[in-house]
Amino acid sequence: MLFQLNYKSGKAVYLQLVDQVKAAAASGALHAGSPLPGIRPLAEELRVNRNTVAKAYSALESQGVIETIAGKGCFVRANHSPFKKEVRRKLLAETLDGAVIQAHHLQIDKADFLRVAEERFDALEHKRHAANS
Repeated sequence: MLFQLNYKSGKAVYLQLVDQVKAAAASGALHAGSPLPGIRPLAEELRVNRNTVAKAYSALESQGVIETIAGKGCFVRANHSPFKKEVRRKLLAETLDGAVIQAHHLQIDKADFLRVAEERFDALEHKRHAANS
């Protein structure tokens, strides 16, 4: 997996790593059981502190995206969330709250917001289908 960091984005590097792994797993670019690069080699490749990569992997593990197997490394988990449905909905609602606020500031009305959300969902499904073909 190739990571692309943007140091000018204002977003923490570890969060960029988290988002990229989650996107790759959701799109099917990374399948269940796919290994992630080791912390030290990835940190060296990206020229970041090892703790930054470790923090990203820890966040991914706590979110149920990856699992660590002692002595073997980190691997993408099967798409089975460890959270109950109401917790998953709450986490999604928090993310959507930010998107709704952003839409408000960009003067995007509800219909356009929902249309964009549907387009993004369809694009993700298309990527998953392409990755599995």
